[in-house]
Formats: sequence, structure tokens, C-alpha cells
Amino acid sequence: MTLVLVGLTLFVVLLVAGISQLALHAADHRQVVAGTLAGTVTAEPTASPLRRLARRFDRTRLGRALQRDLVLAGVTYPPASVFAVLVLATATIPYVLARLLAPAFGLVGLLGGYVLLRAWLRRARERRREKFVTQIPELARILSNATGAGLSIATAWAVAEKEMAEPARTEIQRLNAAVRFGSSLEAAMLQLLDRLPAREVRVLMSTLVVSARSGGSLVGALRDISLTLDDRKEVRREIRTTLAQARATSTLVIAMGVGILLMLNVVQPGTVQKMTEELVGQVALVVACGLFATGYLVVARMTRTER
Repeated sequence: MTLVLVGLTLFVVLLVAGISQLALHAADHRQVVAGTLAGTVTAEPTASPLRRLARRFDRTRLGRALQRDLVLAGVTYPPASVFAVLVLATATIPYVLARLLAPAFGLVGLLGGYVLLRAWLRRARERRREKFVTQIPELARILSNATGAGLSIATAWAVAEKEMAEPARTEIQRLNAAVRFGSSLEAAMLQLLDRLPAREVRVLMSTLVVSARSGGSLVGALRDISLTLDDRKEVRREIRTTLAQARATSTLVIAMGVGILLMLNVVQPGTVQKMTEELVGQVALVVACGLFATGYLVVARMTRTER
């Protein structure tokens, strides 16, 4: 029964996300096909009910905030679809926990959907930033070669947009678009730093900003930066490899704690519910959760690398 319930919940979540995504992309496809056959591209896509609802959500404060988080994380899913999955998860997780463990755990599950969404966005944002950081040495070399060939720094950014892969290409496109729409190059570079806060990005942007303000040998500085950041990239890779076991162990210990509660209910049904009804059991659960959380935070703090 438990496996059937979990499987049904997962199926419903995937079904809702898949249908919303399919409907939105199908509307875009119909617009492109219609515009191609007519020789023009229409300004507005097909106004399906689902798309109209998604647009209304995007115009809300919550929709704009969620869209900003998705953009920073490099996620292309529509905010309305992500919000629908969040609502569904927030509604189903308390029910699943209450049925599997005890009714008291349903209160914990009320925040489960939001916590999972924030963790997913934070992880996606971290992975995107790390990938961009690994591209910084190559970006510095491209800018150095372009400026060394006599191009201006603004033109060098346009060359880098064509040469770089994702996610650097998207970020450079935003930088160049901001410049084309009237923003100064210095402000556009600082905006890129705000979107991707990392020490390597700060070093590159600071060098370019200082060079734009006071002049200097930009070509030589960029070449030195590319060599230094190459060495730093290798050191960061070795550090992450060394600390990966500690991070995996901390996550595995928490998973084992939840697994033990599930096993107790399987071996002796109602055990966890009895624990939540007795004072000793409540104290034991609170202390155990506190120890798990403290251990996880301590390991995360000890294994965190500076940005």
C-alpha cells in the first residue's frame, strides 16, 4: 500500500508538470509554424487558457520573484509550472508522511514542498555558478586575444559571446544586451557579478573595471588572470574531490535516520505514532532531529569552500 501511494504521488507530480510543459511548448510551436508559413512571426503566441493563466501568474509579485530565482539558477521551466508542482508537493508530502510515520509528521511536511524547491534552486544555482567559474580562464584568454588584436573591450565581449559555451554565453548575451539598451559597460559587468557572485568573477570584473577607469596593460593583466585562474580551478577541483566523501556521508547519515523510522513502522506498525504520543518519545525525536541537523550544518560549514 505504501509503495502504491508513493508511486501514485510521483506519477501525479510528473503528470502535472509534463502536461503543463507540453501545452506551453505546443503553443509556441504552433506560433512559430504559423509565422513561418505566413512569412512573418506574430507578436503574440496562441492565447490558450493555460498560457493566459501562466501569464497572469508571471505578472504577480510571487511569479516575478520565482522567475528571477529560476533565471539565476539557469532553469528554463515556466514559473507557473514550477509553482503548480510546489503546491502539489506541499499538499501530498504531509499526507504521505502522516500515513507512513505518524500524523505529527504531517506538520513537518507542510514546509516540505517549499524546502525542496529552495534546495533545488540553490543546488541548480550553485552548479551553474561553478560551471561558469570553470569557464573564466577561457573567457579571460578570449578577451585578452581580442583586445590584443586591437579590438575595444565592448567588441571583445561580443566576440566572447560567439566563442563561449553555456552558461557563459547566456550571461555574456545579457551583458551585451544591457550595453545595447543604454547601460554602461561597467554597470553591465557589475550586474553580471551580482548574478554570479564568485571570487574568480570578481577578480575578472574588477580588473576590467579598473582598466576602463584608469587604463593600463589590459592584455597582460588578462593573460596573467587566465593563468592564475587555471591553477585555482585545479586546486578547487582537488578540494571538492577531497571533501566529497564527508558531504556524502553527512547526507547518508540523515537518510539512514529516516530509514530507521520507516523500518520501525514496517517491523512494528504504529511504533512511531506511539513515540509521538509519549513525552519520552517526543523528547527523543526532537533531540535526534536536532543532532542530525547540527551534524549536517557542522559538516557543511567545515567542508564549505570560499567563493
